[in-house]
This record gives sequence, structure tokens and C-alpha cells, in this order.
Amino acid sequence: MPSRRQILSALAAPALPLAAAAADAPVRIGIIATYSGPYADYGRQFDAGIALYLQEHGETLAGRGVEFIRKDAAGPAPEVARGFAQDLVGKERIDILTGLDFSTYAYAVAPVITQAKIPTVVMNASSSGITAASPYIARVSFTVQQVSDPMARWMLRNGIRDAFTVVADFTSGIDAETAFAAAFIGGGGTIAGQFRVTLDSSDFAACIQRIRQVRPRSVFFFFPAGAMPMAFLKAWKQSGVEELGVRLFATGDATSDAYLEATGDVALGLITSHHYSYTHVSPKNQKFVADFAARFGRERRPSYFAVTAYDAMAAIDLALKRTRGDLGGNRMMEALRGLRFESPRGPIEIDPATRDIVQTVYIRKVEKVEGKLVNVEFDRFERVKDPGKQAR
Repeated sequence: MPSRRQILSALAAPALPLAAAAADAPVRIGIIATYSGPYADYGRQFDAGIALYLQEHGETLAGRGVEFIRKDAAGPAPEVARGFAQDLVGKERIDILTGLDFSTYAYAVAPVITQAKIPTVVMNASSSGITAASPYIARVSFTVQQVSDPMARWMLRNGIRDAFTVVADFTSGIDAETAFAAAFIGGGGTIAGQFRVTLDSSDFAACIQRIRQVRPRSVFFFFPAGAMPMAFLKAWKQSGVEELGVRLFATGDATSDAYLEATGDVALGLITSHHYSYTHVSPKNQKFVADFAARFGRERRPSYFAVTAYDAMAAIDLALKRTRGDLGGNRMMEALRGLRFESPRGPIEIDPATRDIVQTVYIRKVEKVEGKLVNVEFDRFERVKDPGKQAR
């Protein structure tokens, strides 16, 4: 009869190869994003940024292969995103969740990932409160408040002390309105009026008529990148309000590199605040842009969606190296805190206290360079934190 020790040894023996197999298994990453409909370019840009990072790193993260399970939420539908998250966690057994282009997605999935302790890296969703919604969320993109606040400060520095705000009526739009007004009023400026339009609105007649009546010195606006800012800029130019001496400013969503050529000359001269332009001058970005062109063609430009997807892969890679391959939610979130690395947009870090991005915000102007419309950076605010969480 075998001894008790021999039986226990025999039972334990298979554990070594099984543990080794688990360590060698691909990292399973779920992506919830928009791959169809008017915002389909969001998902395509995410995929491009992911592909470029993996191309640079032998198609691995921390030496392990990667499997992606993509879910197309097809627009800002929180209930769809929540259902996808439940499926990814329960059925697909993902290790990490990412994507999340709309803030509504991020808020919807927060309870699911909290219960399952799934580390989540936000690639775009920009409402200030997202990282507070779950201890398992870190963000490598930006917050709308983070880019709206510097625009107000820059305008004040340049003698503009009267502004009217126009935003899309959803969480990120309200964040933009709030942050801009707080910084502008706090610096001695006056908000001449405010106007909110429904998300995906294409009719701005009432808004422009109100601006014409008030005649502010300037207008600051925020809409999600895509059709809305394109339509607003065309309506603005056609209205003739500029002839009254009203100057227009926005966040960089209005002149996203992916849509700028399609927007056309109505964007010329617009000054915006944002965290990335594909013309950003740095060796890291020059390589990123060149690799993007080589892989996807020169007719496409990388937008800030592609950059933040690239950076999400970098953050996951670095965190996995810190944990030595441990994908546990608590270990991964601890490893993400305080990460610092060079991005195509410049130096970035994840605030250890808030798990939110700290980065440079650039002031840019739309100009025509070699016959093409581009965002030219000419001023900056360095190491900007989200003003919605911590006073600067």
C-alpha cells in the first residue's frame, strides 16, 4: 500500500505543468467599442493603435501571446455595453477589459468589473467620474475637464474675458461646460450664456441665433469627435456670426485628425486644446506616424483614439511585468498606479491616487501645411491632472 506522503506527492505532481501552462496561456483581453454606425472609426482607430504596439513587441505583452474578444456596442448604449461586459466576464473569462470609447459604456460596466475584479484600462471615455466608479478602472486617455480647463486659462491669458459655452447634453459635455466655466470665472472671466444641444444633433439654428442675440466676445464648444463638430463648424461659417467679432474656441475633439480633412476649410484658424496631434514633434511620434502610414496607408491619419489604444497596451505590458505575469485584479491595479512612460503624445503617467492620466495639454491652431489641414501645436500646459478630482 502506498504511504499517505506518496499519495499526496502523486496528486501534487500534475500541478507544476498546469501552472506553467497557465503562465504561458495568452492574455485574454475584452474590448467594448464602437465598430459600426456613425462612430465606427473609433473602434478602427483603437484596433490600429493596438496593432502598432504589438507589432513593435513581437505580438506579445510581457512575453505572452494575446487574444482579443471584441464587442461592437454600435453607439452610446449603456445597457448594451453592460450586457457585453457580463458576457466577457462570465462566458469568455477575460483577464482584462479595455476599449470603452463612450463614457456611458464605462459607467455601465463598472459594477460588473468591480464584482468580478477585472482590471480595466479606459482607452477614451472621458467623463471625470469614471475612475471613481470602480477601483478596477485606470484611464490612459484624457478627461474632458482636463482639456477644457486649460482652454479657459489660455483664453484669459490672451485677454479674452467674455465667453458663451455650447456643449452636447451628456456627461462629457456637462463636464466640459463645468470645467471651462469654473476656470474662466475663477480667473476673472464672465460666462455670457450657456447652451446645450442634444447628442448627435445636426441642427444648430437655435443655438447660433441665441449667440447672435447675446453677442459674446467668444464661444467655447464641446462635441464628441465626428459628425457633430463638422456640422456645427459649417453652420457657424454660414451664419456670419464671426463678422460680428465673435471668436470660436473648442476642445480638440472638434478637429480630430481622423475627421479634419473631411471637415474642410471651415475649421481653418480654429484654436483648440487637446492631448494629441499627429503632427506632434517627437521621435516617438514620428515613428508612430510612419508605422501607421506603412501599415494602414497614407490616406488615413492616426487620431488620439489610436494613440490611447497604443498606450493602453503599453500600460498593460508594463503592469504585467511589474506583477511578473499575475493577472489578479488587485495586483494589476496596484501595478498600474504610478506608471510613467513616453507616449507618442509626450510623457504620461497614471496618478497613483486617482488612477487617472496626467499629461501635457497642447494649444493648437488649424492650419494648412503642404496643402493639408493639420493641428499645429503652439503652446502647452504640462503635467495636467483632472481638475474634477484635484485642484491644480
